[in-house]
Amino acid sequence: MKVLIVGSGGREHALAWKISQSTKVKKLYCAPGNGGIGEIAENVSLKDSDIQGLRDFASKEKIDLTVVGPEVPLTHGIVDEFEKKGLKIFGPHKSAAQLEGSKVFAKNFMQRHKIPTPGFKIADSPQQGYDILNSGEFSFPLVVKADGLASGKGALVCRNLNKAQEAVHSLMEERKFGKAGKRVVIEEFLRGKEASFMVISDGVKVIPMVTTMDHKAAFDGDKGPNTGGMGAISPSPFIDQEMYNQIIKSIIFPTVTRMLEEGRKYKGVLYAGLMLTEEGPKVLEYNCRFGDPETQPQVLRMESDLVDVLAGAVDEKVLESEMEWNHQASGCVVVASGGYPIKYEKGKEIKGLDKVTQDSGVVVFHAGTRKEGQKLLTDGGRVLGVGASEKSLKETMNKIYRALSHIDFEAMHFRRDIGAAREEG
Repeated sequence: MKVLIVGSGGREHALAWKISQSTKVKKLYCAPGNGGIGEIAENVSLKDSDIQGLRDFASKEKIDLTVVGPEVPLTHGIVDEFEKKGLKIFGPHKSAAQLEGSKVFAKNFMQRHKIPTPGFKIADSPQQGYDILNSGEFSFPLVVKADGLASGKGALVCRNLNKAQEAVHSLMEERKFGKAGKRVVIEEFLRGKEASFMVISDGVKVIPMVTTMDHKAAFDGDKGPNTGGMGAISPSPFIDQEMYNQIIKSIIFPTVTRMLEEGRKYKGVLYAGLMLTEEGPKVLEYNCRFGDPETQPQVLRMESDLVDVLAGAVDEKVLESEMEWNHQASGCVVVASGGYPIKYEKGKEIKGLDKVTQDSGVVVFHAGTRKEGQKLLTDGGRVLGVGASEKSLKETMNKIYRALSHIDFEAMHFRRDIGAAREEG
């Protein structure tokens, strides 16, 4: 088989790392790829937003399966365009990817079908947003969310009225995230434990992936602004069998079934970002793709051939493939550029990776890197994901943090408490 991966981040490196292990894959491409992916796949100089260019490349090279990493090409209809040419591609159609592409669509969908989610109101204009905030309907803290895609940074937790008004002004009037802020969702703030729950769906049936827990805040102790994710562990320490069953019954099955009934058959990864509350699990957001960085600890635990499962979902026979996982713990710590997610510099030389790769059991996934001659340079906010899988989470995280002591570049930053939540009650 020839396989094409679309994307350039840590998630795509993790997918490439796992897919390259399949005996069925004879040639692996990644567009545009990065400095690490180029070691195991052929990088292709096409942006992940160049849907026509990607489609033409897949057609010319007779690609047997394309796997889409990022949300932007999915919400822009890459699956629809590929299928018009008879090309096999893993991911939801444009109409189904609306679950991530529009927070307003997702919240209205959940409300229609009684899928548990925080209470909310939608503002179509700045004045409407201020009126909702001043109505007293929501207590503080509350959350103001951009309707559209904002790279995981469009949800602002507001502790008081002044901060909430600033959030509405920033998103809707200053357009901090461009068109994503044309509408906003003002949402009840939930208390509990966050979890990421992903399944692979063929539109009717699903195979669950192992549970994970992401760490979104930039700094230790969950302080600072939200990021795309600063690290993740698997399994989630807060999902027992009872909670697992409740998530499947009250969230996953109704989502896939109701999307099918509404003519939006959902094929691909369905990712529910959850808050585990005293009242049960509630959906904070849907994503229409593999998580980043959650994919990194997941592939480290995966024993089965990922290509079989993805191809099975595309062919609408996902249950004919097996999804096998080891019983170890796994984790990933993201190494970021100083100043991420707000303002950061690129082009810093990364040193010490040769020492890390000598440590058995540690895998380094590249996110924002590029090669310049013999040098490896930073090329993004999230630069690397350092992962491992051991018998216990403590062993896993100790191994990762030991490896991190060897890596160095100017102003590098990472959280030192990934996985620490396991100690909490």
